[in-house]
Amino acid sequence: MSTQCCCFGCVDQTGVGVVENLGKYSRLITPGFFVLIPCLENVAAFLNMRVRQLEVNVETKTQDNVFVRVQITVMYRIIPESAVAAHYKLTDPQAQIRSYVSDTVRSSLPRLDLDDAFENKDHLANSCKEALADLMAEYGYEIVVALVTDLDPDRQVKHSMNEINAQQRLREAAFFKAEAEKILQVKAAEAEAESKYLSGLGVARQRRAIVDGLKESVEAFTERVEGTSAADIMDLVLVTQYLDMVRDVGNGTSTLFMGHSPGTIQDLKNDLARMYGASTSS
Repeated sequence: MSTQCCCFGCVDQTGVGVVENLGKYSRLITPGFFVLIPCLENVAAFLNMRVRQLEVNVETKTQDNVFVRVQITVMYRIIPESAVAAHYKLTDPQAQIRSYVSDTVRSSLPRLDLDDAFENKDHLANSCKEALADLMAEYGYEIVVALVTDLDPDRQVKHSMNEINAQQRLREAAFFKAEAEKILQVKAAEAEAESKYLSGLGVARQRRAIVDGLKESVEAFTERVEGTSAADIMDLVLVTQYLDMVRDVGNGTSTLFMGHSPGTIQDLKNDLARMYGASTSS
């Protein structure tokens, strides 16, 4: 802060003073102590040399007819060598900056869709800085930086954008869920096929073992008991298997009613013989 008392005073470190002699520009006074010529000189203004910040709010629409509110933050300062021009050439620098920023935004955003506007915020900020830099330099001001600090569409538009994003996420989730279920079904089918294959191998081996066991039994029985034929031995094995089956059924927890008589074994034998004869004849 600068102070003045009569014909002398002080200028602080962050400013300069503009001295006029009888209403005409005379000189600049730098930070520190200064003395004026009494009755002839006076300090017309003290200029702040710090970087200042100005926020500009502009409302416009995009190419897809969405109205948005854009906030541009401009940081500027007086050029020390052009302090005289900053004082005498421009009455209201902030109003001038607002005008050019508004013009730049309203000429740039209507060429972009809303999504492109969000993606090109840096380009918009650079356009504002370039539009201001040369113009404000003529008036003694330097544009340090221009930033797009906010790009705010209408509330309903934001809600719609969120809904679109949410639906896309849900669609992706449904797709991946379906793919996971597909993989589970494929793996389950492969496991079932492998299980049936292995079960078939087990049944085949079981039947082969039964046949081998019956063969050995027939051969051993024929050697030890004279006068017996292979057919007699097979009848005996058939009776044994049938009785074992009846015993297993009887040991079960559930109740099962089935017809049984001594002639059942002979009927079973005849049926098997007919089946065997039909298969060999075909």
